[in-house]
Amino acid sequence: MNILFLTHSFNSLAQRLFIELTRCGHDISIEFDISDAVTEQAVELYRPDLVIAPFLKRAIPETVWRSKPCFVVHPGIVGDRGPAALDWAIMHEHRTWGVTVLQANGEMDAGDIWASATFPMRFASKSSLYRHEMTEAAVKAVLAAVARFTSGSYQPMPLDYTRQEVVGRLHAPMRQLDRAIDWQRDDTHAVLKKIYAADGFPGVLDMLYGSLYYLFDACAETELRGNPGTVIARRNDAICRATVDGAVWIGHLKRKSDTEPTLKLPATVVLQEQLADVPEMPPESLPTRCHDGHTTYRDIWFEQKNQVGYLHFSFYNGAMSSTQCERLRAAYLTASQSDVRVIVLMGGADFWSNGIHLNSIEQAASPADESWHNINAMNDLAQAIITNCRQLTLAALQGNAGAGGVFLSLAADRIYARKSVILNPHYKSMGNLYGSEYWTYLLPKRVGEKKARELTHNRLPIDALEAQQIGLIDDCFELNHADFRKQIEQMVEQLAASPDYVRLLAGKCERRARDEQTKPLAHYRAEELRQMQLNFYGFDPSYHVARYHFVYKIPHAWTPLYLARHRRILKTRSK
Repeated sequence: MNILFLTHSFNSLAQRLFIELTRCGHDISIEFDISDAVTEQAVELYRPDLVIAPFLKRAIPETVWRSKPCFVVHPGIVGDRGPAALDWAIMHEHRTWGVTVLQANGEMDAGDIWASATFPMRFASKSSLYRHEMTEAAVKAVLAAVARFTSGSYQPMPLDYTRQEVVGRLHAPMRQLDRAIDWQRDDTHAVLKKIYAADGFPGVLDMLYGSLYYLFDACAETELRGNPGTVIARRNDAICRATVDGAVWIGHLKRKSDTEPTLKLPATVVLQEQLADVPEMPPESLPTRCHDGHTTYRDIWFEQKNQVGYLHFSFYNGAMSSTQCERLRAAYLTASQSDVRVIVLMGGADFWSNGIHLNSIEQAASPADESWHNINAMNDLAQAIITNCRQLTLAALQGNAGAGGVFLSLAADRIYARKSVILNPHYKSMGNLYGSEYWTYLLPKRVGEKKARELTHNRLPIDALEAQQIGLIDDCFELNHADFRKQIEQMVEQLAASPDYVRLLAGKCERRARDEQTKPLAHYRAEELRQMQLNFYGFDPSYHVARYHFVYKIPHAWTPLYLARHRRILKTRSK
């Protein structure tokens, strides 16, 4: 079929559905939800058999849903209606939640139901649940709904609250009043729940040092204590606030302003002047981590098991600032001096890496200078990995990766990923950015010159299965996070103990020496940075404009032609 995606943005869910439906043989074109007139024009141009709305913030115009069947992907169980569905599910601590595919009509979320799927709820942030469990359920439900639609014989179920299957209800929008933290009464669990339910957007509005901020990116702390609500410690990017029974770490803040746009930034950057008297906790003082239910905040940590070292780096939204790149490089170099035979770059559970930190760049005194600093820090990290001849290095992608993060993974000797991981191996959608991280050396070695050009110019996502088929990664596994980590551990331990290890390491070092003789790494870096210098300092402001629009979430004014196939057809006809 011809399927038109109508979506607020090409987010992770829309990307995953695009890949899955394309693999099923459907032709997909995408239109951003800009206005009713633009949507109507898109439908007229493409003449889709079906419209799917993976991610909308407003209703589909009546002229469209009356003329074409429109499937809305709602992040709620059957019968759930209203905005902030996943937020309410977290706040009410539902044990299971779901996704419903319903047909748009004149009443929001009240159309006939074509498919649904449920999933168990983790105690985790909304962003993490959306990216993993909810996305998997949405794929299952959308594929079922499309199959039923193409059969021509399926009758969707009307929304009828007297039916046993209809268990959800209409709920009101969630207000900041509903999210508000009472630091004198709320325990750690309650504080985490409220920040989890608002993570990504809109955050929890709260008072700090006499000013209002939105709170994001939280995890528990069980060792430290203090006066509830007080900032009692800081570590790297995060601040620690005491609760009535412990404390929570808050990694990111966004200052509230009614007069100017503000950015979500690391908490210690936002509050730097107020934190002079707050004690700084060194990373090595507390060895555990919070991201899998443990007890403190850490964004980089190293675990050694026998002859294998696991280097974890869990950066918020996968963005890597200059400082984070420098710290990660230092951690990698330290690991390389240990007695391990294999280093595994684990990334984080939600993201492996998305490259340079655009928000930190935007808030810098000179965004061009900070862009230059950040890309060079990324390059230094990649160079350390590429040139390590003391160990084999593996990249284990638990979560999605984009732009420079994809190419950073190529610095490793082998790359493995969960099958549901989405990769965006390109830079051009960020104002025609050229990119670095030695991609002109690493990418053609993996996929060849022709495929390298396709990947970097098409600007479309691929999943781990396609990445494995074209040689971008070595293998992928259809496993959950825990089982993926177990599989990686088994593979790497076998590799470290293998009789072939010495031969494999020697072969790696010989290939690196031959490559260096053919064309030194420094030449690739210099060529890439000449192009990046034009992006950062040249006359074309496209990168700076695109970055500004991205970090401040400026609504799209049009849909890029690489997504809107129907508009490429129109452009071709006009010629």
